[in-house]
Amino acid sequence: MLGLFYCRWGHEPLPCVGSTDLRGKNVVLIGMPGVGKSTVGVLPAKALGRYFLDTDVFIQAIQGRSLQEIIDHEGLAVFCKIEEDYVLCLDLKNAVIATGGSVVYSEKAMQHLTASGVIIHLDLPIRKIEERIANLDTRGVVIEKGQTIRALYHQRQPLYRQRAHLTIDCIGKTHDQIVIEIAEVLG
Repeated sequence: MLGLFYCRWGHEPLPCVGSTDLRGKNVVLIGMPGVGKSTVGVLPAKALGRYFLDTDVFIQAIQGRSLQEIIDHEGLAVFCKIEEDYVLCLDLKNAVIATGGSVVYSEKAMQHLTASGVIIHLDLPIRKIEERIANLDTRGVVIEKGQTIRALYHQRQPLYRQRAHLTIDCIGKTHDQIVIEIAEVLG
């Protein structure tokens, strides 16, 4: 059952999602912005009877502002710290979690997610991601000024592959086919 509790890490309390359901490991989706983590993530949650949490939406809901507003006003480093703190507050079991693409920058966040989950990297070639992302300046992507999405892709790909228990190549696959692959991983 989902509920709210307060998580502290040395400053003001933060509402976090918690669960007492211990039926299974979480499915944690990682990957580049535009690969479909949020879109695909809700489908296996529904099909497998699991909770669904999009960490980007979670951050925005609690912060009361968009990811881009946080990045614009606080900077990339502060945003990454906020993302890490929110992920460290998650206490979910039997959930599908769609993470922000930058979560792999945090060793602590990834260890926390790995401790209770199966990490699945949804992968698409850079050309497909470039086609999907038209709103890079407003989407809330952790990207340095002047950096291209292609450069970001090459920076993050090794991190995704290192962290993932499984990489699913999403090219040419329907959402249903990806859900079937995720379900097969869970047995």
